[in-house]
Amino acid sequence: MPLNTAVLTFERTLDIVRRQWPLIASVVGVCLAVVVAYALTATPYYTSSVSILVDTRQAVLNKSTDAANSTLIDPGFVESQVEILTSDDLVRSVVDSLNLTSDPEYTQPDMISSVVGTIVNLLGLGEPESKDFVKRMVVASLKKNLKVERVGVTYVLTMSFRSTVPEKAAKIANALADAYMTSVLEAKYQSTKRASEWLQRRSAELQQQAMEADRAVQTFKAENNIVGTSKGLMNEQQLSDVNTQLIQARAGTAEAKARLDRINAITDQDLAQPTVTDALSNTVITRLRAQYLDLAAQYADWSNKYGKDHQASVNLASRMQELRRAIKDEVKRIADAYKSDYEIARSRESSLEADLNKLVSQSGSASQAQVKLRNLESAADTYRTLYNNFLQQLQEATQNQSFPISEARIISTAQKADKKSWPKTGLLLLGGLIGGLCFGLGGAVGKEMLTEVLRTPSEVEAETALQCLGTLPELRPDAADGSSSDVRGAALTRYALEHPFSRFAETLRNIKTAVDLSRLTRETNVIAVVSSLPKEGKTTVAANLAHLAALAGHRTLLIDGDLHTQSLTRKLAPGAKSGLVEALADPAQFEHHIQVDRQSNLNFLPSVVRARLVNSADVLSSQSMSDFLKVAKKKYDYIFVDLAPVLPVTDAKAAGHLVDAIVYVVEWGKTRRAAVNEAILDLEVFRSKIVGIVLNRANPKTLKRIESYKGRHYSDYYVEQA
Repeated sequence: MPLNTAVLTFERTLDIVRRQWPLIASVVGVCLAVVVAYALTATPYYTSSVSILVDTRQAVLNKSTDAANSTLIDPGFVESQVEILTSDDLVRSVVDSLNLTSDPEYTQPDMISSVVGTIVNLLGLGEPESKDFVKRMVVASLKKNLKVERVGVTYVLTMSFRSTVPEKAAKIANALADAYMTSVLEAKYQSTKRASEWLQRRSAELQQQAMEADRAVQTFKAENNIVGTSKGLMNEQQLSDVNTQLIQARAGTAEAKARLDRINAITDQDLAQPTVTDALSNTVITRLRAQYLDLAAQYADWSNKYGKDHQASVNLASRMQELRRAIKDEVKRIADAYKSDYEIARSRESSLEADLNKLVSQSGSASQAQVKLRNLESAADTYRTLYNNFLQQLQEATQNQSFPISEARIISTAQKADKKSWPKTGLLLLGGLIGGLCFGLGGAVGKEMLTEVLRTPSEVEAETALQCLGTLPELRPDAADGSSSDVRGAALTRYALEHPFSRFAETLRNIKTAVDLSRLTRETNVIAVVSSLPKEGKTTVAANLAHLAALAGHRTLLIDGDLHTQSLTRKLAPGAKSGLVEALADPAQFEHHIQVDRQSNLNFLPSVVRARLVNSADVLSSQSMSDFLKVAKKKYDYIFVDLAPVLPVTDAKAAGHLVDAIVYVVEWGKTRRAAVNEAILDLEVFRSKIVGIVLNRANPKTLKRIESYKGRHYSDYYVEQA
């Protein structure tokens, strides 16, 4: 799984910033430099503003105060004024009034247009600029420097104009505002004038039509003998009055019938019950019922004390019975009165119905004439109403024409600007800083996401699923003494001996510890040090690792197994006459070819080959090599073999079955992921023998940035080369 497809988490972003902060800082610096250069070379502009209040309620001053206050302003109307203020006609009027076509600030084209115009002229394709073209160019230039916007949700418009001269900015802004006010008044005057002319013609037509309609109504009445009163036609008024009286009579009859039915319905009931007596609403019955209730209470009390047969109880019962009869008599009297009222109401209703039928029969003959009369009167009323409305609108339009009122007024005029409005150095610097940070961070993330090399242990483990044993810093020997590359390389192979407390040495100890841990579960004597490609520093790692093991008191053998380059032999034993090839011929006598380091007591078996072997892989995987390693295992605790790179040749793959563990070296920031994956795939059979991967030749400064999260005291235990 390639790491560059992993999710960009917050922690990984911080790691990217630590690794790539020089790139981010460089991009920020370039952006700030560009901003500063622009701020120093840009033409300064000065801005002046005019504030205009748009209020349509001023146009209804001739109406009532309530109507003026209740008039609402459409937000769309306010936005329309913004378009008017930036219209070509309004700007062109200011150009003409201020003669701006001769102002170099607006007539000279910009750099791009100037270059294009020069090329066109050189080619002979250009034509002389007309006055209209120059004016259009000036109008476009003014509109580019003009800005009109609404202030929040208010009815105030702010018109801002910028120029290289502060006095000119204020002058043009005020001129634009004055031109806008004049155009508004002129537009209102023209529209009112056109409306007045049309209303006058229409009013004359409606007046003639109204007079003809009234004349037709009067003529029709005279021809049909129709007499009218203040409340309408006479027969209609009589019919309406009788109909109203009949409706009232019918209501009275229904009411009397309802009272009579009610009194008849309760005659046979217990008239002393509250539902009956209360419904009658009669003072006599109410008083009798009150007396009855008092006697009923006394009767109940005495019956409980003396019994119902007692003379006092019997007397009370007799009096209660008399009250019942009195209530019933009163109810009967009321029923007789209700019956009389009902008969009178029916008689009156019958009389009114007869009168109504008589009037209806009399008005039947004039119904057709009245229908036509109503049509004539309706038409006359309609024409008269239209005429009155148009006459009123004509008077209002005439007044508005003579007293025009604008919907807008200037509430703040433009003043000379005290300081430039552009460029704003502080804002540009802030924008440059933010832009630089965005571009820098984007570039850093892009560089990290698209990179094909490995730089951190987490990347190694995510890419290969193998343990990363550490990161070795780059060793840079002093080349000032003029020594050869082999001599400087030999010094690097002993770096861990010369600097035992350096980070380089401590990382190698971590590799040895990983090897020792693997020895707990299986036999691990022969350790191969390999890499994907040449020049990744595996030889230096193998030599220093062997030196540290020998310095710790372990019997250690270092073998130069790279029969192609023999780089380890050139660095540790350049004068050797025999080595691995000779030892394989007689494994029992291999010690005759051993070189011993007097400081660390490391045993080194060089490789001395006069001509490059064609069958080096066969030599390393031969039975002789197996016999030699069996003999060496009996005498040494650690046997380190510096094998050739995996991808160029097959030596490491061929000898894989003879080694017990593999330490894989990857050059930090140089070896591509594809090369590492391909090499590990070649060693897939021996994947279980790979103890881990070590990153080599890491840039110390970059490594310090990457590991800044570990704190400033992380390197206190290391003593590096001075």
